[in-house]
Amino acid sequence: MKKNIVLHQYKITKADRRKKHGHHSFMIFFTGLSGSGKSTIANALEQKLHELSIHTYSLDGDNIRSGINQDLSFSPEDRSENIRRIGEIGKLFVDAGLVVLAAFVAPYEKDRNHIRNIVGVDTFIEVFVNTSLAVCEARDVKGLYKKARRGEIKNMTGISAPYEIPSRPDVVVTEKNTVAEAVEMIYQKIQPILKLKTNE
Repeated sequence: MKKNIVLHQYKITKADRRKKHGHHSFMIFFTGLSGSGKSTIANALEQKLHELSIHTYSLDGDNIRSGINQDLSFSPEDRSENIRRIGEIGKLFVDAGLVVLAAFVAPYEKDRNHIRNIVGVDTFIEVFVNTSLAVCEARDVKGLYKKARRGEIKNMTGISAPYEIPSRPDVVVTEKNTVAEAVEMIYQKIQPILKLKTNE
């Protein structure tokens, strides 16, 4: 089948779209346990960027699984496929000239490395929301940990399935950081990357 696929070359490029928007495009990938605060921080950061006229789009685990990835389970194989699809979707948004904020548990290092390679190592910022299991379980905003402890949920990351700590995150925030502090830490990291060079 692949031999019959010919990519169409469009005249409007990623560089054109970036120039139109006035900033670089890349993915900010938030990883951490369920309840760590990934989506909360991503949402707050997007609000800040929006106020600065940065063109953004957010991809969130539950939202994606209710649509394009609703056919996937939480088995290791389907988790990997979930992240692969997110990588391909994110790559399209980066090509469109947007800053993509993606919040996913993404428990396996190999899958996070894979999405980094799909999106592009120069356009991928990994944020590790390093909130302890004890704090995540105490929050239990979705009631998932209680269900997992009762055996009602299988392959629950942190309980019956592993979470592999990122080996080289670009930013690490913890439960000791407020949301505002976390947003500022990430913003300080991406601020230089947002700027287009004069010759672009």
